Amino acid sequence: MSQSLTNTPTLFGDPSVDHAVAGFGAGSVATLVMHPLDLVKVRFQLADDRPPANAPGATGGASLTQKRPGLGRAVYGALQDAVKVDGWRGLYRGLIPNLVGGASSWGLYFLFYNMIKKQMQLRDPNGKTTSGQHLLAAAEASAVTSMLTNPIWVVKTRVFATAAKDQMAYRGLWDGLRSVYRTEGIRGLYKGSLLTLAGTANGSIQFATYEEIKRRRAEMKRRRYLAHGREWHTEDEKLSNAEYIFASGGSKLVAIALTYPYQVIRARIQNATTAPGAPPLRIPDVIRSTYRGEGMKGFYKGLGTNALRILPGTCTTFVVYENLVWAFRSLAVKREEKAR
Repeated sequence: MSQSLTNTPTLFGDPSVDHAVAGFGAGSVATLVMHPLDLVKVRFQLADDRPPANAPGATGGASLTQKRPGLGRAVYGALQDAVKVDGWRGLYRGLIPNLVGGASSWGLYFLFYNMIKKQMQLRDPNGKTTSGQHLLAAAEASAVTSMLTNPIWVVKTRVFATAAKDQMAYRGLWDGLRSVYRTEGIRGLYKGSLLTLAGTANGSIQFATYEEIKRRRAEMKRRRYLAHGREWHTEDEKLSNAEYIFASGGSKLVAIALTYPYQVIRARIQNATTAPGAPPLRIPDVIRSTYRGEGMKGFYKGLGTNALRILPGTCTTFVVYENLVWAFRSLAVKREEKAR
């Protein structure tokens, strides 16, 4: 049971735009809440346990996050380091690029995803979509969104890897974009974009799983209603916040487990600076260097922090998103009723 977008009441003129606005709002809330853990996650990904060496993939971010035993102590220690170096503001270093990237990514993603899904429903005689179509729509939406926002993530990664007092630190998002373009050209702004495209599998797996869990939960709810002689309405498809948390958290766990290593490689490529005219850092070089120096565990650096950060962040995003979507729908219905 997939909610149709072809005849849905809309507040902003098109259901896809409603979803985009809801995604923008949800992405903003989740980014503001989870930013400090996102900062720690990126610094863990960039940290290299080996002695300093001029090896591909080596970064300058390790000094800010010393290796500590145990995830809880490591995260707490990294947060302490950020405060020690930059004060309490250090916990929100890089907030602007992260906020712009997070809000625009979710907004654009939901816009494209629902536009594609709407076209699929228009072509179907019953106005429905399948799990396979959800997977395809999510992959296409992820690919387009990733290419549009990749420059923002390059700057975000480099800001996260430095302290505010560093001479090479960017003054802000626009300063970072200009600096990268001036020194490395358009290629610098799209570092890691190949891996970002590979990472569309993460969003595709997550969304296909999320939609399937929602469909099954809504179908179970509908059967309960009918079994008790209650009339079923479209509004009854709305699940509880607990069910949205379960669906979003479960789907994200599946996606993280299958796709995490690419994030580590992408972060190291995006953080590595190259002199003008020098050959760009290649993905195979970083993979070989990481494996030789750190083994398989190197590809899962920051995984615990990522799960700790991404699960609450994902659940927050989807709960806010779903509630905004249904609120927009309710307002649209009331507006239509007043117009009659």
